[in-house]
Amino acid sequence: MDNFEPERRHVVDISGLNSFLSKMYGMMTLAVLVSAISAYLTMTVFRTQVLTFFANNRAISWVILIVPLFLALGIGFRATRNPVASFIMLMALSLIYGIEFALIAGAYTQTSIASAFFSTAAVFITMAVIGTTTKKNLNNIGSYASAALIGLIVAMLINLFLRNPMVSYVFSFIAVIIFTILTAWDAQKMKQIYLQYGNDISANGLAIAGALELYLDFVNLFLQFLQIFGFSNKD
Repeated sequence: MDNFEPERRHVVDISGLNSFLSKMYGMMTLAVLVSAISAYLTMTVFRTQVLTFFANNRAISWVILIVPLFLALGIGFRATRNPVASFIMLMALSLIYGIEFALIAGAYTQTSIASAFFSTAAVFITMAVIGTTTKKNLNNIGSYASAALIGLIVAMLINLFLRNPMVSYVFSFIAVIIFTILTAWDAQKMKQIYLQYGNDISANGLAIAGALELYLDFVNLFLQFLQIFGFSNKD
């Protein structure tokens, strides 16, 4: 009987891991859908009301830029302690980003938006699968990508003053490479965290934290692809 014990434990671990990954990717997908629906409704059904509201309330524009940052921080700190509240914050974050996407999308054609979305989905799914299944440790390349992202953000801030569209175009390609790497790294990292600490913390909370990281990777990939296709489709 004891000879079968290691085998049984292995099956239980795999079952728990699969359940965790299903929850994490399920919530991440739900967040993307909420953003997509929110953006669609903002651009169609509520377009006039939303544009009028923001035109008359300029300060609100800054609010919807800042609030998601606090929501993301709140999820990061509270996910494993209060999964329900963190899930609500994740959905609120997705809703607000959907409104922001709708406002940004006004500057792009439907072709650019569709191309950006499908490109993002293809890259994200590929890298998430690689990050989840590969046995190669991605910590080093992930750390390099994180450092590169900090440098890129600084360069982008400088370019806000230079207003050079070609530089922004090049930066978008660099950002796509960085977030492509980060997607695989985050997927692997969340799997490793679950395998190491899954029995000591809330698996649901950890799944929400992972969903947030992967959702932000998806969002950033989409925004960079949108800029690339938007620039390419200009007359």
